[in-house]
Amino acid sequence: MRFGDRSYEVLIGPGARSALPEVIAGLGARRVAVVSARPAEWVPDTGAETLLLPARDGEPDKNLATVEALCAAFVRFGLTRTDAVVSVGGGTTTDVVGLAAALYHRGVPVVHLPTSLLAQVDASVGGKTAVNLPEGKNLVGAYWQPAAVLCDTDYLTTLPPRELRNGLGEIARCHFIGAPDLHGLPLAEQIAVSVTLKAGIVSADERDTGQRHLLNYGHTLGHALEAATGFALRHGEGVAIGTVFAGLLAGTLGRVPPDRVREHRQVVASYGLPTALPDGVEPDALIALMRRDKKAVSGLTFVLDGPAGAELVADVPEAAVAETLARMERAPLDRLLTTDEQAVTAETRVAAT
Repeated sequence: MRFGDRSYEVLIGPGARSALPEVIAGLGARRVAVVSARPAEWVPDTGAETLLLPARDGEPDKNLATVEALCAAFVRFGLTRTDAVVSVGGGTTTDVVGLAAALYHRGVPVVHLPTSLLAQVDASVGGKTAVNLPEGKNLVGAYWQPAAVLCDTDYLTTLPPRELRNGLGEIARCHFIGAPDLHGLPLAEQIAVSVTLKAGIVSADERDTGQRHLLNYGHTLGHALEAATGFALRHGEGVAIGTVFAGLLAGTLGRVPPDRVREHRQVVASYGLPTALPDGVEPDALIALMRRDKKAVSGLTFVLDGPAGAELVADVPEAAVAETLARMERAPLDRLLTTDEQAVTAETRVAAT
């Protein structure tokens, strides 16, 4: 990732975690606080005095109380701004630890060791950190670029199929924002291409003032679905459904032809991802949640496909959004949560290559 003197490396492949001592030595850190949502044996040696703090992946702990507790532990450990913090876990752990590092002493170096596919292709890269409020997802956060990201694909061999599917939601949406040929590639290559795509966008627009909005393709409805289902739908699953919706909405607004609308559903389904809205989630509730989206500075706002590609579209008429939601397929929530293990396994068959 290129940010001048804040540039950093993203290492991808089996055994990438073994580079951690070299990274810590390069930072000159004498103490390291490792926040891990994984077993202790998953945490590599840091080469420095280390405090190991347990964490839990998942939305329930993605809040300001967790950030405060981490910062208090950093104080007790004697962590200084010349030391370092390391995250080991999935996307929510990456988000929480990244925010704690950004706030503690107004910023200490952080190194991410993402252990889920979702975290490797998205959450660990780009410097966005955030936690949730009762009123919505990712509403409190900061931009804080990591010192390094070590995407060890060996971690992925331990994941259950549904957790792999969670990451495939982010990979599928890349098809519509600049990486249309990922399906069928070895998983390590999919991760590398996704990270390269994101790196190019973020390097040009670190703070979401323009091009970086493209990375939120499918996320507006996705975040609303997460909240509306009490996070029974995971992030990547919500983004998958949100990507199908984005195609339909672009069609409703006359931005893309019907074959491009169908392509959205076909791509998402090819990864074994859900494509339908859950039964019992009312359109009015989803629209209310989408109005709170961070991008919504001028009415309902979405990243939508169009003649020139994806772009941010503001002031989308509520009637068009409601009409599109009404046209979406519906399915029982428990069916949406059931993983198509055959499709997911086929897509991730070479996770460690």
